[in-house]
Amino acid sequence: MKRAMFVGTIGCGKTTLLQRLNRLTIHYNKTQSVEFFKNIIDTPGEFIEHRRMYTNIATTAMDADVVVLLQSVTDQRLIFPEAFSTMFGRPVVGVVTKIDLATTLDQLKWAEKQLREAGAQRIFEVSALKDLQLDEFQAYLEEK
Repeated sequence: MKRAMFVGTIGCGKTTLLQRLNRLTIHYNKTQSVEFFKNIIDTPGEFIEHRRMYTNIATTAMDADVVVLLQSVTDQRLIFPEAFSTMFGRPVVGVVTKIDLATTLDQLKWAEKQLREAGAQRIFEVSALKDLQLDEFQAYLEEK
């Protein structure tokens, strides 16, 4: 099983996705600091929202097998700079979150485009809250 580090904005669904994948009770929990689980590293949204904290992301990634960039369909801000993934010596994948809240196909396409431009090599689309389309992403994480 790969150890994944989740990176995304405040409220993009990192912790909810972690809870769903680990079959934990789904409840809102503001991540205040880096939290290490058996298979997932959950990072605070502030790490990506404040550029001066990028070194925290790079350092924490040293403990991960894969970096997972999360982009919510409900957030149309430019979060990840182009080629953001080049700072990691690890594979980088993207997850479009909250797909159940997308009202247009353009929202999904926009989120996917942001992740590709950041350097995600593979994209998954999920809704952790509604338990939609998680199988493919979970299978990816479970690959050796």
